[in-house]
Amino acid sequence: DLAVDPEVPSRWFVAAASGGVWRTTNNGTTFEPVFDEQSSYSIGCVAIDPSNRHTIWVGTGESWTRNSVSIGDGVYKSMDGGLTWELKGLEGSEHIGKIVVHPRDPNTVWVAALGALWRPNAERGIYKTSDGGATWRHVLDIDENTGVTDLEFDPSDPDVVYAAAYQRRRHVWGLMSGGERSGIYKSTDRGNTWREVTTGLPKGDMGKIGLAVTAADPDLVYATIEADSDERGFYRSMDKAERRSE
Repeated sequence: DLAVDPEVPSRWFVAAASGGVWRTTNNGTTFEPVFDEQSSYSIGCVAIDPSNRHTIWVGTGESWTRNSVSIGDGVYKSMDGGLTWELKGLEGSEHIGKIVVHPRDPNTVWVAALGALWRPNAERGIYKTSDGGATWRHVLDIDENTGVTDLEFDPSDPDVVYAAAYQRRRHVWGLMSGGERSGIYKSTDRGNTWREVTTGLPKGDMGKIGLAVTAADPDLVYATIEADSDERGFYRSMDKAERRSE
């Protein structure tokens, strides 16, 4: 993952699947490690607080489903630009796909937890904090086999949040990527409650889904969707994920 400072675009944070977190202050000419003293080296995502560029969030546990995957031990937060870190919980999530911070309320953060890859576990779905990570609520809990791999909010109304659910299970002999519980969910109340949106989406089982919302026109929501050969592909909604056309 990659997070670019919105105020100083020459400053980036890079998350490596099996190599910690790195920072550059010169457009990537040189990098320095900033996470080596922590207990996880496997990183799923990194995010910069849009209202405070010195606050950095890291979700540990790479989000890929390789057979050589490495796990993490929760969510970390730095309030000094990556100099020091504090573990903020969700230790049992193992793999975190995305962290998004409310652009006007730095205490409100959503975490997309994929959960364990090789077994069922309860700590997957979407978690929300309203106090900067001191406490968390499990606001989207689908089942013990289905986590969330991506999160996006509406840039014109960040109380509207979209989520991509992913049912998966790794075995020694292969990967079960997808199932009937994969899908796209939407919240209109800051992620407190969620409903699945299905109009125009594949009718059969879906796999991993990637989401993007267009900043220039927030009515446009895009999704890349794993499905069978007839339905997989690139989808677009022109009315905030209420309707889609391929």
